[in-house]
Amino acid sequence: MLLLDYQNVLIESLLKDRFTGAPPVNIDQVVSDFDGVTFHISTPETKTKILVSIAVKCFPELVQYGAQAVLEREYGPYIVAPENGYDFSVQIDLEALPEDQEAKDDLVRRVSLLKRNAMAAPFEQAFDEFHQLEEEASKYTSEQAPQGVLEGGEVRAIHYREEEAIYIKASYDRVTVIFSTVFREETDRIFGKVFLQEFVDARRRAIQNAPQVLFRNEAPLELHNVPGVNMSGSEEIGYITFVLFPRHLTKQRREEVISHIQTFRDYFHYHIKASKAYIHSRMRRRTADFLQVLRRARPESEEKERKTASGRTFKVQS
Repeated sequence: MLLLDYQNVLIESLLKDRFTGAPPVNIDQVVSDFDGVTFHISTPETKTKILVSIAVKCFPELVQYGAQAVLEREYGPYIVAPENGYDFSVQIDLEALPEDQEAKDDLVRRVSLLKRNAMAAPFEQAFDEFHQLEEEASKYTSEQAPQGVLEGGEVRAIHYREEEAIYIKASYDRVTVIFSTVFREETDRIFGKVFLQEFVDARRRAIQNAPQVLFRNEAPLELHNVPGVNMSGSEEIGYITFVLFPRHLTKQRREEVISHIQTFRDYFHYHIKASKAYIHSRMRRRTADFLQVLRRARPESEEKERKTASGRTFKVQS
């Protein structure tokens, strides 16, 4: 199966080209990414100053969960006032790039990960809250722990698509990440169930260290009392739950875990569409084979010699 890139490949390619000594040119390019995210790469002032802006549907929610602090940590001196119509902007001066090649590569990587870093804020906040709850719970037995520790933290809701959201809840022994996804067609629901069942079976067979994965049409209990969540369930909406255990939340693994889990929804629907396209191509190929068999089975029409009553050969004029 194809693993999607975390970074925006077009931004990465463009910046690498400019950083390697290519002559500066005017740029004015709009780049679309997954989940309705839009980038604008331009040179509004001079050819040597590249402005990269991003628009995210759920940016106000991300700011509420600490996105501004994360972006300032990652892009510090490159941050400028947001471009009109966009949520966040960074500007890179080609005449003031780091001299070290490794530092240049790191800058390209960070700018191309702008969407990933903005979306990482609620995950980082939830992971930090998990460590706080874990430390607090270690002071008590399970019966003596305060109710606030046992119930866990608040549910962080990120409405990153029109009818879909990500919900993140930290507890003292886990972090639960729930994706709500909409299946518009019956075939998508069937493919989705098969695909998600493979996640469950793979963990049973060989990948014991993988997060637990659950799928259901009814909203999980973690979403009880969350505004906008229909607890009765619907055939069109599915809830995919990932349970991240302490081994997934260590400082060494948290960055990779955040990157992986962010791309799940795109990964999931991409492979549903790829599976449908593969089946359609197989159907077309089989139909072509059947048509070829029919053409080969057609009897050849041999034209018999025709004669008139007087014995002359009769030929039809074409």
